Amino acid sequence: MRVTKYLAFRLLAIVLLVMIVSTAVFTTIMLNWHSEKYVSFTTGWAVRTSDLIKRSTRYSMLRNRREDIYQTINTLGSEPGIEAIRIYNKKGEITFSTVKGEVGNYVNMNAEACNACHQPGKPLPTNSKSALTRIFVSHKGYRVLGVITPIKNEPACYNAACHVHPESQTVLGVLDVMLPLTGLDASLAQLRRSTYLWGALMVFSVTAFAGVFIWIMVNIPVRRLSYGTHEITKGNLEYRIKVHASDEIGDLAESFNKMAEELGRARNELTDWAETLGDKVEQKTDELRSAMSNMVQMEKMASLGKLAASVAHELNNPLSGILAYAKLLRKKLRAENISKENATEVDTDLGMIADETARCGNIVNNLLLFSRQKVGEYRTCDLTLAVEQSLKLIAHHLAVHNVKSEVIGGGEPIELICDPQQIEQALIALEINAIEAMPEGGKLKISLTRNTQPKSVEIKIVDTGIGISKGDLEHLFEPFFTTKKDGKGTGLGLAVVHGIVERHNGNIKVESELSLGTTVTITLPCNPGGSGESVSLNSQNDGRRK
Repeated sequence: MRVTKYLAFRLLAIVLLVMIVSTAVFTTIMLNWHSEKYVSFTTGWAVRTSDLIKRSTRYSMLRNRREDIYQTINTLGSEPGIEAIRIYNKKGEITFSTVKGEVGNYVNMNAEACNACHQPGKPLPTNSKSALTRIFVSHKGYRVLGVITPIKNEPACYNAACHVHPESQTVLGVLDVMLPLTGLDASLAQLRRSTYLWGALMVFSVTAFAGVFIWIMVNIPVRRLSYGTHEITKGNLEYRIKVHASDEIGDLAESFNKMAEELGRARNELTDWAETLGDKVEQKTDELRSAMSNMVQMEKMASLGKLAASVAHELNNPLSGILAYAKLLRKKLRAENISKENATEVDTDLGMIADETARCGNIVNNLLLFSRQKVGEYRTCDLTLAVEQSLKLIAHHLAVHNVKSEVIGGGEPIELICDPQQIEQALIALEINAIEAMPEGGKLKISLTRNTQPKSVEIKIVDTGIGISKGDLEHLFEPFFTTKKDGKGTGLGLAVVHGIVERHNGNIKVESELSLGTTVTITLPCNPGGSGESVSLNSQNDGRRK
């Protein structure tokens, strides 16, 4: 693991950074404060020195003893710590200087040494101070403190007989005393070096102490906790961390030990439970066998009842037709004389009874096919004839419920390979459902459409009935699900239709809206071939199950 990932290292880095920044700021502020104090002290001393020179020469100036003035200034200028002493007149001419060769020269009013009084574009200052100070760099490269003391035209001066200066002239000249700051700068440099050195030592000491503290109080306990978690991960639930403190880390260590203890107890319980698992499984298996045998017996009885209900539901429609035609034939046969026309009708009705009786047998076979998922006998047939035959078989239902039927697209043969009996059974079931959904009468429309890509036939059965609720639509094709009241439906009609369409590799879709009607769309391939495809149920709005 890299050192930078340790928590102790990060804390130590933060402490070091804070110490460096705070010490640097504090040291800089203190150095600036000391520098200002030293410069202020030196400036005061320089002003006092200039004033001392001025007062020492005052009497000689009043008596106009130039040699005494020059001798006094030369004596004072030779003292250590004084760079030079000059006297200027108001024109900037050096009338006296301790530096040889400067007498008679004019100073540059724009030079750094003169900026304190003669700033370009500004008048000569007339403040009340008796001396002006400035710090500049000499031509030798070190700093110099200059003190300019004006020599004012005092009453004792302009009233004396030896002087010719008028009373209006306020300043007779300037005394310029310059002191080198080499000693001060050396002292400040030494102070700066020692201060930064002590600051660095303090940063190092505090950081070292903080590092030892963090290592002992943070890093070692955290590493113990980390090692403990690795041991728990390896499965060593007996590992415990020694608690040496009562702080937050100590509380964390105690919580860790309690967690390890609880995990160990849970593992022991699981081990004990696993050892007796075989006996418990065998016991539960015997109980399940007993319950399963009871459930199988109950399921057999329930399946028998459901099968009986399904057969009754599916056989009810053809048997109703057989009963109606049988009653009609009995009425015709009771007549004394049977005409040739009546005989032909009787023959037709008998043929219808025979067909319906055969369909009853086919229904039973189809129910068995539905329950066992077997495929019936496929052959080429005309879908138009199957639709017409289905409508003919339910003609009496249409008349009784005042429902008008319409076939669209049935003018020409539409051939496909299918089981005609199953297709007719599915059509009759859907048509009867549509009729029962229109108790007040309505219109039943069946449209046939031939598709080329892929080759298939689409059958749409549209009614104007009550529609299907949204909650029922998704359960439409579940076996034994019905919304018919008073036990009128068994819930197998659409389940059988679903199975028939699926065995023909087709799909069925239901779209419905309450009070607007229902549209059932069946798509069948012209040649089903292969295994059945999945049947999709697409709903747009609400649904119902008939």
